[in-house]
Amino acid sequence: MARVYLSLGSNIDRHHHIATALDALNEVFGELVISSVYESEAVGFEGDSFYNLVVGIHSELTVGELSKMLKTIEDQHGRDRTAPKFGSRSLDIDILTVDSSVGLLDGVQIPRDEILKNAFVLQPLAEIAPSECHPQTGLSYQHHWQAFDKNKQKLWPVEFIWRGDNITTLC
Repeated sequence: MARVYLSLGSNIDRHHHIATALDALNEVFGELVISSVYESEAVGFEGDSFYNLVVGIHSELTVGELSKMLKTIEDQHGRDRTAPKFGSRSLDIDILTVDSSVGLLDGVQIPRDEILKNAFVLQPLAEIAPSECHPQTGLSYQHHWQAFDKNKQKLWPVEFIWRGDNITTLC
């Protein structure tokens, strides 16, 4: 069974779409490892701020099967596949890593390059998997987060209640 990390984001009815996506993932994969939820400004376009987080799952699905399932969850949340690449999203779920795999797996590039480019992916990943290593660099996610230019992108943790608990660590 592979350890998979997923990135979730929404800037349309954010709380609803993230909470129900977590419900859907929990129903399919069981126990989830969930980062804090972070709010960040839209990157690449003018738009409402996003809620972003990273979720760890265990899966026996192939990358292709997992990708198809995640697209179905996105579609159930009103994802508009005709919208511009950089635009508002009801729900976006991306596969970040699959164990230590590297390469194009079933048409999906693993690991996802956004891990090292976007604070809204790297910070929550470093939070839940600090000592795990990026499969290409060999350096830990915590190391990458410590070296990341924090002035490049602004994000901040936000209280997020899911199933009666605040899943965000507010410091």
